[in-house]
Amino acid sequence: MALKSTIFKANLAVADIDHGYYADHNLTLARHPSETDERMMVRLVALALHAHELQTRCGGDATLAFGAGLSDADDPDVVLTDFIGAKRLWIEVGQPDDKALAKACSKAEAVVVYAFGPTAEVWWRGIETKLTRLDKLQVWRLPHAAMAELTALSERSMQLQATVQEGHLMLTGGAGGSVDLEPLRWK
Repeated sequence: MALKSTIFKANLAVADIDHGYYADHNLTLARHPSETDERMMVRLVALALHAHELQTRCGGDATLAFGAGLSDADDPDVVLTDFIGAKRLWIEVGQPDDKALAKACSKAEAVVVYAFGPTAEVWWRGIETKLTRLDKLQVWRLPHAAMAELTALSERSMQLQATVQEGHLMLTGGAGGSVDLEPLRWK
């Protein structure tokens, strides 16, 4: 018997001061049975960090949504799709291989990876030279020290406030917990 995804609801209020973007997003996250709360929350962080691209990249005429992720290896974790169906932004979280990233770069205008976890540096040292030719790709590292605080914000029904200022993300939950993330750009 196959296990079903667990459904999480999030009301995410984004205040991106860096880009002048302020909006509320009512989100549904389907957590795959093999996905951890940490990875699911990193997907949510990635969406919060790129929510402004609805305006800056697409002039408000697009959708920013969670992809199939672990359920379909050919689908992004977060995707920005414009009104004609073109993938304008493809976001992966974790430590994807170079072939998957090259394929994503051929399908989207821009590709962003958010690496996290204790083995992210090892992954990066092993893959860095293979990614130099991918001009559409950005690779970011989320600090491992903040992952426990981020995971603590995970609830089946979440009220979250995301504030982006000077490259930092402050994510605050309804129960008063918060985490401050400063992604480090590798590529």
